[in-house]
Amino acid sequence: MYQSGFEFIGHSMRPAPLSDPSGFRVIVGGPQCTQPYSASVFNISAMSFGSLSANAIRALNQGAKLGNFAHDTGEGSISVYHRENGGDLTWELGSGYFGCRTADGRFDPERFAAQAQTPQVRMIEIKMSQGAKPGHGGILPKHKVTKEIAETRGILMGEDCISPSRHSAFSTPIELMHFIQQLRELSGGKPVGFKFCLGHPWEFMGIAKAMLETGILPDFIVVDGKEGGTGAAPVEFTDHIGVPMREGLLFVHNTLVGLNLRDKIKLGASGKIVSAFDIASVLAIGADWANSARGFMFAIGCIQSQSCHTNKCPTGVATQDTLRQRALVVPDKAQRVFNFHRNTLKALAEMLAAAGLEHPSQLSAKHLVRRMSATEIKLFSQLHVFLKPGELLTGEVSGEFYSRMWQMARADSFEPNEVVAA
Repeated sequence: MYQSGFEFIGHSMRPAPLSDPSGFRVIVGGPQCTQPYSASVFNISAMSFGSLSANAIRALNQGAKLGNFAHDTGEGSISVYHRENGGDLTWELGSGYFGCRTADGRFDPERFAAQAQTPQVRMIEIKMSQGAKPGHGGILPKHKVTKEIAETRGILMGEDCISPSRHSAFSTPIELMHFIQQLRELSGGKPVGFKFCLGHPWEFMGIAKAMLETGILPDFIVVDGKEGGTGAAPVEFTDHIGVPMREGLLFVHNTLVGLNLRDKIKLGASGKIVSAFDIASVLAIGADWANSARGFMFAIGCIQSQSCHTNKCPTGVATQDTLRQRALVVPDKAQRVFNFHRNTLKALAEMLAAAGLEHPSQLSAKHLVRRMSATEIKLFSQLHVFLKPGELLTGEVSGEFYSRMWQMARADSFEPNEVVAA
């Protein structure tokens, strides 16, 4: 606790009564959404059927149903195993448009609407990039592509399943806003947002400028971080590409505050979040909820054997081998998923009560502390820059960085304004 970087929550001299964690929820759905969703502050992050086994998907979704929280499908689309137990789904739409694609891999509005309008799908999430391998795309090796995976994704067997590194449905920030509007209409007014790992800051500010120019707002944004895990990332990308989650979250939060949009758009955070303190630490700097993949992976039996790509996962989590999948007993693991969620939020409730708070939404940067050196500690509110409401609109911006990035941003292109960039 005397080493630099140690973090903790300050406690109150007058602790609050212990709150019921079942009330730790947030309404997702802005002014343009007609079917808002009451989401838990802790949900299952994106993991696809294909990367995970049928039994793993079954256990995760059954656990989500038991605990009344959301299960992100990952970009591999909605399989029959997601449907079996009826747990709430966030349908992640990646660059391959799996489950709603044409024969040549482009977006198919009719196929999308058919799935998105089913009651089990509660939110739609466009995957712009993944924290562990941003800007890379992905591959499911052909030896793991079963008949079920091919049918779920709308692809051919006997071929590697490729996720391109970028989307074909849009190529500019303005086009992204119109795509969001199209998905919201096709889904019947459900919350639509996007997930990304921050890269070039001016690109996100370009998206923010497109929001202002078009009047179209995403209902939510999930900020992923480079500390996020996957069994499918090149080592150089894992080590050296993408912005860590907290810096990305702060930048997105500040940008929306500076444009008076923060109250209209909810923020999720994902990237190596496992414990109650992890959740508290992201809520304190701007997130409304947190997603976890590895925590729920551990709950269903992952031992990090690093054999995901071999189809020989020893615990049945990341294999399409039906014999190996038998190692994952669904009723047992579903209960463990439920228990992990319940006990993590119970721990969060106890931490909040100790801090004198009754709901996660009351957490702010002044409640968390970080040790800077052997002789200095700082509140998160002292440590980070927080923009004031409307600052970016008035031009009176705190700090040169935000001002310069705003000037570099363009609504009509992800390229920077070269006059400013020079």
